[in-house]
Amino acid sequence: MKGARLAADEVLPPDGAVPPPWPARRVTIDGTMLHVRDTPATAPGAEPAVYVHGLGGSSQNFTDLAALLADRFDGQAVDLPGFGYSDPSRRYSIPAFADRLVGYLEHAGRGPVHLVGNSLGGSICVRVAALRPDLVRTLTLISPAMPFLDPRRTAQAPVLPLLALPRAERVLAWGMARLTAEEMAEQVMLACFGDSAKVSAQRRAEAIEEIRLRHTVAHYPQAYLGTLRGLVSSFVRAYLPGADSQWRLAARIAAPTLVIGGLKDELVDARVPAQVAKVVPDSRLLVLPGVGHVAQMEVPRLVARGIVGLLDDV
Repeated sequence: MKGARLAADEVLPPDGAVPPPWPARRVTIDGTMLHVRDTPATAPGAEPAVYVHGLGGSSQNFTDLAALLADRFDGQAVDLPGFGYSDPSRRYSIPAFADRLVGYLEHAGRGPVHLVGNSLGGSICVRVAALRPDLVRTLTLISPAMPFLDPRRTAQAPVLPLLALPRAERVLAWGMARLTAEEMAEQVMLACFGDSAKVSAQRRAEAIEEIRLRHTVAHYPQAYLGTLRGLVSSFVRAYLPGADSQWRLAARIAAPTLVIGGLKDELVDARVPAQVAKVVPDSRLLVLPGVGHVAQMEVPRLVARGIVGLLDDV
């Protein structure tokens, strides 16, 4: 592990208007639709990249970062099964999500990609990079949801008891219905950002619109709780014998890797990114004081500088 290299801010496009969400399309793989947003390259020689969001998020979580990297990356951001506009899945687990991501990468046929994952997406990308190194050029993990066993270190703690209840999805749906989209969006931003005042008016409006979508999609409570169960299961298995541990998989990663963590992360233990960087053989660590769980949304220019620094380094 070594410290991350930050590229100069001047290598990025200048600050401008806040871009809208990138154009989307539907991709059908094995009879199931994945919703994908494309950020076309703005310079020749740009290389393929894929962005993977976290629990409860969507491809829109990478709008700003993808714009900043468009001269280097021909980017695609996916909605994971059950989230955003993608179809639901029969299984919500790290292996199931990783299998679907591998299926998409093979279907797209762009060769190895620069893989960028946040939170749940980071954990999925760890598995893909470990098991399919032929598909990954570089790996960037932003607050990866890697295993830790202290529930007091996550804002998800109040939801965890739901996992033991019968018909927990109905309980979650009832709780969602008691909040307006605006109230829920504010709760999400307070949990995910170190400083929610950094969220622009446009991004707040987009977050509210996405939450309204969730209220109209019957499968969302099952997708959310099923994925949370899958994460908890991966956390427990990580400390048991066997090759399927997320930590043992991380130790197998061959791709040059950048790990980014915010010290005000309330969803993943703030010590986890450093632990990940210690385990991944060719890793760099970027720690961001005052930043929360979604650094690519809160401080996209810093994250972009870290990724360009990774590319320059390798």
